Amino acid sequence: MAEETPQEHRLTLTEVIDALVAEGIVGATEGDRFKQERRYHKGDTHPIIVIAEQRWKSLLPPHRMLDLETLTQWLASWCGLDYMHVDPLKINISGVTEVMSISYATRFRILPVEVRANEVVIATAEPFQRAWEAEMLPILRKDIRRVISNPDDITRFQVEFYNLARSIKGAMSKGDVTGGTNFEQLVELGKGNKQFDANDSHIVTIVDWLWQYAFEQRASDIHVEPRRDLGIVRFRIDGVLHQVYQIPMTVLKAMTSRIKILGRMDVIEKRRPQDGRIKTRTPDGLEVELRLSTIPTAFGEKLVMRIFDPDVLVRDFSELGFADEESKQWQEMSVQPNGIILVTGPTGSGKTVTLYSTLKHLATPEVNVCTLEDPIEMIEGSFNQVQILPDIGMGFAEGIRSLMRQDPDIIMVGEIRDLETADMAIQAALTGHLVLSTLHTNDAPSAMTRLVDLGVPPYLLSATVLGVMAQRLIRTLCPKCKQAGGMRAEDEAAWTALVAPWKSSKPAQLYHAVGCLDCRMTGYKGRVGIYEIMPMSVEIKKLVANGAELGKLREQAMREGMKPLRIAGAKKVAAGLTTIAEIIKVAPPMFDPNSP
Repeated sequence: MAEETPQEHRLTLTEVIDALVAEGIVGATEGDRFKQERRYHKGDTHPIIVIAEQRWKSLLPPHRMLDLETLTQWLASWCGLDYMHVDPLKINISGVTEVMSISYATRFRILPVEVRANEVVIATAEPFQRAWEAEMLPILRKDIRRVISNPDDITRFQVEFYNLARSIKGAMSKGDVTGGTNFEQLVELGKGNKQFDANDSHIVTIVDWLWQYAFEQRASDIHVEPRRDLGIVRFRIDGVLHQVYQIPMTVLKAMTSRIKILGRMDVIEKRRPQDGRIKTRTPDGLEVELRLSTIPTAFGEKLVMRIFDPDVLVRDFSELGFADEESKQWQEMSVQPNGIILVTGPTGSGKTVTLYSTLKHLATPEVNVCTLEDPIEMIEGSFNQVQILPDIGMGFAEGIRSLMRQDPDIIMVGEIRDLETADMAIQAALTGHLVLSTLHTNDAPSAMTRLVDLGVPPYLLSATVLGVMAQRLIRTLCPKCKQAGGMRAEDEAAWTALVAPWKSSKPAQLYHAVGCLDCRMTGYKGRVGIYEIMPMSVEIKKLVANGAELGKLREQAMREGMKPLRIAGAKKVAAGLTTIAEIIKVAPPMFDPNSP
């Protein structure tokens, strides 16, 4: 680029093509042909958008695809400005929209993205349009720092940011701006709030934006949390919570009311927890379910929406993270005609998806599959689902007792929580039914001692339990940006700590998290399971029947080939799917039979 300051103008396609050719990114012949074809006459479309549509590859190593984001990064480098990817999770939308009007931002194709004490950061895709800068300086009375951003993102977020800010202002103008209910007025929670219209168009817009953005970000949960002075919205993405937005308490209460209405919940009742569900569609037209849960807190109702994608139920077991041997063991257990299969792990470890996916494979027209759940996680048409209602005496034990008269072949019990439920599950297994259920234990062998602690006779466990599987969910490295490297000294120490007390050969290289736009700079994208499967062999059944200690059960299970969770995780690390740190964070330490 020339050293002298270019004249005020918008980028042209010819100008950009010539610059790409000059830097050796695009061939001269291809560049000339493209200009001669005059494809650049596409109205007001930004030149790099037109070029990105051609799907060219750079002539320079590593020969990356010249997509829109790559061209945006090149444009920033070419014109000497910083590049910035617009991430709404990191932008104070109400603050940046106060900088200028939407008409002004649209006119110059700019977008405020950050407001600091002495500086305003403004994104643009037109580096040689600067007239607006001279106009804004005396108004802002702050320095202006221009950054280059994707022109599509600028256009999109101009609409989204300003519409959201306008909706929040509109909702505020119609609501009570004195603040939210807090713990000093907790007795007022049940009286409702007549100042708010949950069906107001502004509130509808805010809720719709919240859902759409959650779907785009692959969120599994949406948390709407009241605080003393404002409300917080957070998304859980790949198991980690991210703060999305701060909302005035008055608007947050109206949002909660609208969502409760859509979920057929009692809007007036705010003193007790409630559950509900909503079925909706993503912007791509895919059907999803939202499971709602509210609970009264010190400053108002906290609402959590869990997002369920029905597609997870038709996955192959390998997509859930099962290795070939694990998949074979699990399917051998689940095709037995009768007995009990247990899945253990903490909340959020993927037990429900594993059980639902298993039932989906088992639910053929020839069998009657019934579930008892509290609450029903996802509605699935291929089996009969029953909601537990303890308030009317319909608990798990009562549900199993009733299902036994419904001619079932397979029964799934959401969770074994007490002796009565465990006894009924065992009776169902003894009378020729296959029972699947969950427990909250750290590993597979602990399930046996937990049931004995509940009061189940050991001889009944050895007679009915087919096997136990413990599982966890781990984040997987982003395939686009993960980086391979040799084993460093610290990596060797971490690997030894991961597999101890087992002996396992070190992998030749490890992959590390880097971060890119595809994974939102976290270095991780998506999650898979790691599994510890303990089939009930003859020897293990003898140990259980004789009341053996947990250590003896673990030792025997490992002797028979049970691989602990950390070893299953180590295999994922060696395969380049995740990192050592991720496994150590998620999987419990292994049992050492030689320790005192």
